[in-house]
Amino acid sequence: MYTQDLFTVVKDHVKPKVLKRMNRYNKWEYGYNEEYDIVVISKTGRIGEIYKIQNLYIGLPEVPKDVVKFKNNKWNRETLPVAFKKIKTIFDWEEYPVDFKEKWYDYIDKEFTRREQGFWFYNKSVATYLTGTHYMYLQWSKIDVGKPDFREANRLFFIFWEACKADIRCYGMCYLKNRRSGFSFMASGEVVNLATINSDSRYGILSKSGADAKTMFTDKVVPISVNYPFFFKPIQDGMDRPKTELAYRVPASKFTRRKLIANETAADLEGLDTTIDWKNTGDNAYDGEKLKLLVHDESGKWERPNNILNNWRVTKTTLRLGSRIIGKCMMGSTSNALDKGGDNFKKLYYDSDVTERNANGQTRSGLYSLFIPMEWNYEGYIDSYGVPVFDTPKKPAEDPHGVKIKQGVIEYWQNEVDGLKQDQDALNEFYRQFPRTEEHAFRDEAKSSLFNLTKIYEQIDYNGDVGKTKLVTRGDFYWENGIKDTRVLFAPKNNGKFYLSWVPDVSQQNKIIIKRGIKYPANEHMGAFGCDSYDISGTVDGRGSNGSLHGLTKFSMENAPANHFFLEYIARPQTAEMFFEDVLMACIFYGMPILAENNKPRLLYHFKRRGYRGFAMNRPDKLKLSITEREIGGIPNSSEDIKQAHAAAIESYIEDFVGLKQNGTYGDIYFQRTLNDWSKFNINNRTKHDASISSGLAIMACNKNKYRPIPTITRKTYDLGFKRYNNKGTMSKIIE
Repeated sequence: MYTQDLFTVVKDHVKPKVLKRMNRYNKWEYGYNEEYDIVVISKTGRIGEIYKIQNLYIGLPEVPKDVVKFKNNKWNRETLPVAFKKIKTIFDWEEYPVDFKEKWYDYIDKEFTRREQGFWFYNKSVATYLTGTHYMYLQWSKIDVGKPDFREANRLFFIFWEACKADIRCYGMCYLKNRRSGFSFMASGEVVNLATINSDSRYGILSKSGADAKTMFTDKVVPISVNYPFFFKPIQDGMDRPKTELAYRVPASKFTRRKLIANETAADLEGLDTTIDWKNTGDNAYDGEKLKLLVHDESGKWERPNNILNNWRVTKTTLRLGSRIIGKCMMGSTSNALDKGGDNFKKLYYDSDVTERNANGQTRSGLYSLFIPMEWNYEGYIDSYGVPVFDTPKKPAEDPHGVKIKQGVIEYWQNEVDGLKQDQDALNEFYRQFPRTEEHAFRDEAKSSLFNLTKIYEQIDYNGDVGKTKLVTRGDFYWENGIKDTRVLFAPKNNGKFYLSWVPDVSQQNKIIIKRGIKYPANEHMGAFGCDSYDISGTVDGRGSNGSLHGLTKFSMENAPANHFFLEYIARPQTAEMFFEDVLMACIFYGMPILAENNKPRLLYHFKRRGYRGFAMNRPDKLKLSITEREIGGIPNSSEDIKQAHAAAIESYIEDFVGLKQNGTYGDIYFQRTLNDWSKFNINNRTKHDASISSGLAIMACNKNKYRPIPTITRKTYDLGFKRYNNKGTMSKIIE
């Protein structure tokens, strides 16, 4: 049974008494409410349900009394009144008598209200809210198949987009999507919607190529504009169907309700001076411009020499004046393979996480990320009410065109995946086009990986499919009673830095052997740690690489899983000392040694000062150690031999213990971050792969005998003082 987690309706995010009081006095203002950490998209002063979408809390309008109920209890597009069929422009309207126009003022006013405040209708007897933008898209936009269908996925998309527009901290959205989700048409509908109601504004379009941007403009934007009803459509300057620029200039008019009611003539109306255009793809596209809205289509497919990250750094400045955000970006795409533009888009997407903000309250990119899994928006598996058919129904459902839906989209998708498992690159392409997880969306090509990407992805998929990640507990270690060098305990925490999939029995925890005043791990026979440390607490950019720690078991007779990665730590605490203490506590809790890089020696010195030099392993590949190596232990990372041995260790582990094994079972490494880091590991640029460094060192630590050099035996000749004789012939002779 499928359980959706795309959004949740949050109860008591605002106390009921507060909500009731604020609603009574219409106190909720459109925009971000810092006090309650909520983005209000209601323009009535009252809010109802609060949605949580991608960790963003969004306050919807309160359900009104006049909810529209269409025929068949679902969305129906209303037809333009017959009286308006021949009215194409404001000039046509002005030619009609006053009494005719007065009959239609209420109708036009109602449409303007819906455009501004949104629209409520009953969908399967449930009061359902559409934002004004979504209403304009469904009711008045023309797409390639004629009129758009109502889809619940698109409703959530537009709610999130409205929140992006309302939030003064936000530059827009970075939308990770599946193929054929309708983003290009929805974005085209929005650019026309905004451009036809705002004056002195500019709207821009970019895509993976100039030709694609032009196609979006001519085939999507222009037809939507042309087919708007006259009361929403300013008169444009130039051709009806332009190729480069759609200009709402004089004699174009900002056609508002006030002006309709005032019955002003066309000659008296002011021009919008608003344009929509497109540009060729390039890092400096729209540089120096001021934009109200930038539509960024196919952003995950910018290939060299174009770079979406460089372009966003430039175009971001077109959306602000000083610190004030004056425009928004609507960015959406599937992802290419990582070396074909996908890697840059991936970084931009994760830099748009709303849970990670700077001191100004903005994400690193300024955008808000949104991912809608394919099962929400896959053609052929959406019923007539716009709701996805996730599970195979007991009784066939119907799509909007009356076609029977006998199978659930999850089952269909899995069948497609199963049919492609023998062709990993084809499978990865399918994942990128129709992802169910963010990891699917950013799958790379198998041939581009140093390691066996097929086995890595098999393990990632297995972990996700069977919910093995639920076997991982998150938390932190701490000293009992806060007293250092006593017992280490573990506390589960939702925001903890450690991820654990196994802990030893209580009798095996905190086991230490003391020799000559030095503490040694008592469980070295069970496993070991590998660590990629850092020495400097702060960095110039405030980020820096993470500290990374991995724990791995050996084969042993103890009650422990064999060859099992049981601990993952990838974090950068406020100070390096906090990281050192975290690592030390983990080693003590498990009673296992650690192999760490000694080119960043502060961690190893921390161990020595505290009396735990015996926990720090010496490099296994060398018998004669340097003075520093004898003092603190560790292994250098500069040697080419070490780099090769390290990569070979990970490669060997993946072949033996990751993904589908020869006996038909799957591996038991449940740390998705580590698996993803292995998938893109670059031996020539290891600095970005903290998880790969530490996990590889853990493997080497558990198999140290493989790297121990064979001592050379030198044979020496000794003179014992005895003469040697040649006994040939009748007389013996001394051999000189």
